[in-house]
Amino acid sequence: MESYIQELFADRLGGNRFGKEEKIYKFEKIKRAKREASEKNPQMKLIDLGVGEPDEKAFPVIIDTLKAEAEKHNNRGYADNGIREFKVAASEYMNRVFSVPGLDPDTEIIHSIGSKPALAMIPSAFINPGDVALMTVPGYPVLGTHTSWYGGETHAIPLEKKNGFLPDLSAVPGDILKRAKILLLNYPNNPTGANATPEFYREVIDFAREHSLIVIQDAAYAALTYGTAPLSFLSVDGARDVGIEIHSLSKAFNMTGWRMAFLAGNSLIIKAFANVKDNYDSGQFKAIQMAGISALGHPEITDEINRKYERRLRALVEILGRLGFKAQMPAGTFYLYVEIPKGIRGGARFSNAEEFSQYLIHEKLISTVPWDDVGHFVRLSATFEAGGQEDESTILKEIETRLSSLNFEF
Repeated sequence: MESYIQELFADRLGGNRFGKEEKIYKFEKIKRAKREASEKNPQMKLIDLGVGEPDEKAFPVIIDTLKAEAEKHNNRGYADNGIREFKVAASEYMNRVFSVPGLDPDTEIIHSIGSKPALAMIPSAFINPGDVALMTVPGYPVLGTHTSWYGGETHAIPLEKKNGFLPDLSAVPGDILKRAKILLLNYPNNPTGANATPEFYREVIDFAREHSLIVIQDAAYAALTYGTAPLSFLSVDGARDVGIEIHSLSKAFNMTGWRMAFLAGNSLIIKAFANVKDNYDSGQFKAIQMAGISALGHPEITDEINRKYERRLRALVEILGRLGFKAQMPAGTFYLYVEIPKGIRGGARFSNAEEFSQYLIHEKLISTVPWDDVGHFVRLSATFEAGGQEDESTILKEIETRLSSLNFEF
């Protein structure tokens, strides 16, 4: 007999169909395929190029700070909307790394328990039924999910290769713009690896003013750039009038599981977020915030992390280039975003990226992430686990060896 609880689920979760859907999402498909391939080929180690988090733990100075601060009696209680010391450190970090001076720790910065919760909470401060959030695609869907839960809608702006994976804002229909409230950006971009430019950000600011939008720039990978200095949306004149930037310590400081981020920018948006956040959580553990202060005070940690990712990414670009892929070094992030081949000469054909990704897992025990939102691409991550640089070289050679046996057609 079915429980009466089945009739009580909110429509946003599917109502009485919740838990009965047969649809399997791509990351679950990848997980199942990896498990199946490893069971069938126990003699071959799976190489995971799909992981979207750092492969190493936080640096000793960060861990040692956490140990020391966790012992302190004064750090035992609720942190609410964050300790002031962390906000001061975030302000200094933004000036030192991104040349954004003068952010007021009390009104223009607030901490968050990771960037994902921040993206989830923001719609509750701005979205009413019928409102629209403009979102670049492919991209991280969390803000869109919560927009729909509040009765709002999302409008996808495609990131196309011909535009350097920057959105064409002029293509957004006028009727959509009349109802739009939020423009969500993410640069350096996951999954494309593209970065924005000051010129593009100036266009965004003008666009936001013209259409009365708030800009949310998800800067989770902002410090991971190659060949150019890190760029903040807030460094462009006028940005603080229209939006905020969300910075995460996860990627830049190997602190993914620590759940530490901050929002910076427009004081009204920060105030609204603080009001919402007060009703969601009681702040991150103060000892973790103190460890975050230690991280922000050592941006040279990110420089060392960047060198590793750049080395790996350049090696992957060279390997894929020799195999016929049109792989290019990304401007930022730790991802490569490459178009899939049409097939294998005399063998399998691929109509989409998911088919190609599944093929690589099952046939070569190499895991990637497929993206079929705009064109057909796979994302490869430079965060594969390696026990030092020598092991890293061995893994990269093994990747080329496994793929070289396939005669790709493009």
